Amino acid sequence: MEANASVDMFSKVLENQLLQTTKLVEEHLDSELQKLDQMDEDELERLKEKRLEALRKAQQQKQEWLSKGHGEYREIPSERDFFQEVKESKKVVCHFYRDSTFRCKILDRHLVILSKKHLETKFLKLNVEKAPFLCERLRIKVIPTLALVKDGKTQDHIVGFTDLGNTDDFTTETLEWRLGCSDILNYSGNLMEPPFQSQKKFGTNFTKWEKKTIRGKKYDSDSDDD
Repeated sequence: MEANASVDMFSKVLENQLLQTTKLVEEHLDSELQKLDQMDEDELERLKEKRLEALRKAQQQKQEWLSKGHGEYREIPSERDFFQEVKESKKVVCHFYRDSTFRCKILDRHLVILSKKHLETKFLKLNVEKAPFLCERLRIKVIPTLALVKDGKTQDHIVGFTDLGNTDDFTTETLEWRLGCSDILNYSGNLMEPPFQSQKKFGTNFTKWEKKTIRGKKYDSDSDDD
């Protein structure tokens, strides 16, 4: 009997909270509608113009991004091109890859999708064999590595799949979340709740580049097929 009473009480509390939330939303909507009703024609016209101007600016920004190579996942031929590309765009993700590393191909599939979704970010790939100076400068030793560049400076790295749930089967949403944690793209979800909820031990505490164990070869692979 006591258990049933507790369940009923919990249900009533939950129902009351839902009613209160609904009431607050309705009151907010009523307030906004009242403001619109009280506006004169000049105020409505100014509001309309303000929204149209915001749309125009958004469209102009979109066209500017597209003109700079955003909206697609592209390979660049050399490290010289890397410096030019990051100079042109505020946010850049560059995948340092090697053909023989199968985990690079896994990343490729996800980056193609994200490049089309997040026009605000430029997505590139560069073969490490063609960029020895850049790999030395950025301390890239493990493949694959994503260099996250903001305002022309490398802010963060994603090395291997450790930050992505430590699995080859991570989702595009997981990579999107991890990139969002570095503010290299506009993430609309909750950064405190990673998509791989079943592996919460990773949370938002990433292995920083400085603490990464670097093995002996010139370019170590994070995959097992090398």
